[in-house]
Amino acid sequence: MNPDISTVLFGKRMKNPLVLASGILGVTKAELEAVALNGAGAVTAKSLSIEPRKGHETPIIVETSCGMLNAVGYSNPGIEDGLKEFSGWDRSEPLIISITGKDEKEFALLATRIEEAKADLNCTAIELALSCPHTPGYGLMAGQADPKMAGRITEAVCKKTSLPVIVKLSPSVPGEVEAAKLAEKEGAAAINMGNSLGPGMKIDINRAKPILSFKMGGMSGPAIKPIAIRCVYDIYEAVKIPIIGTGGVNDGYDAIEMMMAGASYAGVGTAIYFRGPDAFKKIESEMRVWLKEREYKNVSEIIGEAHK
Repeated sequence: MNPDISTVLFGKRMKNPLVLASGILGVTKAELEAVALNGAGAVTAKSLSIEPRKGHETPIIVETSCGMLNAVGYSNPGIEDGLKEFSGWDRSEPLIISITGKDEKEFALLATRIEEAKADLNCTAIELALSCPHTPGYGLMAGQADPKMAGRITEAVCKKTSLPVIVKLSPSVPGEVEAAKLAEKEGAAAINMGNSLGPGMKIDINRAKPILSFKMGGMSGPAIKPIAIRCVYDIYEAVKIPIIGTGGVNDGYDAIEMMMAGASYAGVGTAIYFRGPDAFKKIESEMRVWLKEREYKNVSEIIGEAHK
């Protein structure tokens, strides 16, 4: 018998537990639709800020021997144009809208605008990007450097919206478990663990200068998976809300490992660059084969198995 690999995110059915990570092919609604057609169970739009952001100058991405460095700089059209772009989502795959700000007031304002537009958006949840290793004033400085700030931002957002709130944390900053606990206490419906790791750097030895225009960037891909796995494992033992395990999921076995650590869903990002736009279909297929060989009936059976 073929295993059932479908799951549910806040009441909405997902054909598999694979979630497109924010910032990867999520700049337009058309891109998100294409990712969904290519097998993603849920999609996350690129993070929106209050005002439009140009982001860093190119180059913003460089491949390394163990993954990828990026310093995009939260480039986005701003919340107003972003809401227009992503409105009218009519696919069955859940749509998650990611937001980022400098403090709890900005996050609350962004949540208010999404709440006002949620009927047109048809989104399933809001994700709070509290962690970014390459954008001064956002991310680390705004939300996770002090775990208490993660709680305050979560509280401020939950007061402004009836949508489920996902708090996105990074393995770059100590205290991810405490931040997750405080986020849960203040109303978070799920934790996304995590974001890119860093900052890191790659130098062009022929030009004797860093390759990225911002010099440093966040590390993603296979190199960060063991750290992401450990973070998910620790958070699973500390909270009761679901976890999206993100970081280094490149194949079906990585996704299974992430779920055994305690994730209910696996975030996928850099794998699209390494395996192509149909990476989700490939990962799902690999998961199905592994689960069938071991006679699992449902993918939910593996969640947290490494804790038994």
